[in-house]
Amino acid sequence: MKWTIRPALRVGALCVSLVLATAPTWAQHAAAAAHFNGQAAYKLTQQYLDAAPKRWIGSPGHAQAEEFIKQHFAPEAAKGNLETDSFSASTPAGLLPMTNYIVKYPGKRPGIIVLASHYETNYPLRDINFVGANDGGSTTALLIELGEYLRAHPPEGYSVWLVFDDGEEAIRSWSSSDSLYGTRHLAARWAQNGTLAQIKAVLVADMIGDKDLNIDHDANSTPWLLDLLKVAAKNTGHSASVFKNDTTVEDDHLPFKQRGVPVLDIIDLDYGPPTREHPEGGYHHTELDTMDKLSPRSLQIAGDLFLEMIRLINQHG
Repeated sequence: MKWTIRPALRVGALCVSLVLATAPTWAQHAAAAAHFNGQAAYKLTQQYLDAAPKRWIGSPGHAQAEEFIKQHFAPEAAKGNLETDSFSASTPAGLLPMTNYIVKYPGKRPGIIVLASHYETNYPLRDINFVGANDGGSTTALLIELGEYLRAHPPEGYSVWLVFDDGEEAIRSWSSSDSLYGTRHLAARWAQNGTLAQIKAVLVADMIGDKDLNIDHDANSTPWLLDLLKVAAKNTGHSASVFKNDTTVEDDHLPFKQRGVPVLDIIDLDYGPPTREHPEGGYHHTELDTMDKLSPRSLQIAGDLFLEMIRLINQHG
């Protein structure tokens, strides 16, 4: 999925004492995050895997995954707030059709916060029983459930866009040219049409359903957003679930970072016991990435953090 450098366990604290000192307490904001339903997100993950267990690009399952996403956002489509971004990508397997889906929740002030997740499964693993429960499945469900929240509670500040991006995974072997197809395409298109200048932050969700959730401190993420994530974890009572490990992750945030957009990768690469083939975790990119490795609690934590990050980014201004 993505290359990473993982140093030793993190020691010390981030320099966020001023932010922490002025941040409102979780008790003041419990109502906002309480509307996210981790159990519902967990059930959605199972439903997504039932509908499209193997979602590699060009497969029938990939088309079924697209239908699953579109069906859940029919109300937004009826308002003209579901955008289909189809394109063809040059890959080691030839020209492949790919599609990003952008669901828009208009806010009341200029600016956009983007929440993104890839929804497909790994192309090189198409011949094994790889369903990507955590890797693509859990985060697709997370964004759908966040959409349920935003439908009922439209943004009061910046607009929030949910991006279901395609082609995050390598087609042959991970490299800067063979990966991140959907977000590279989208970042370039948004740079051309002026959208990129309106984006306040891009938050990527990846592999956050793991029962043993601990979100990494990613050196490729923007420092002030890492600082806010620590505040968000404190405010929501989830400090124990962040920043155990330092990583340097290549993921869907990079095409936006490279164009100067603030980015944050919310990811837990420590997925299962490490092996020689998978030092980041033995379930990653194997048939073991299944529903029994996930938990509603982890999805609840992730949902709480994303909603609190939206609030804090609006406050950050």
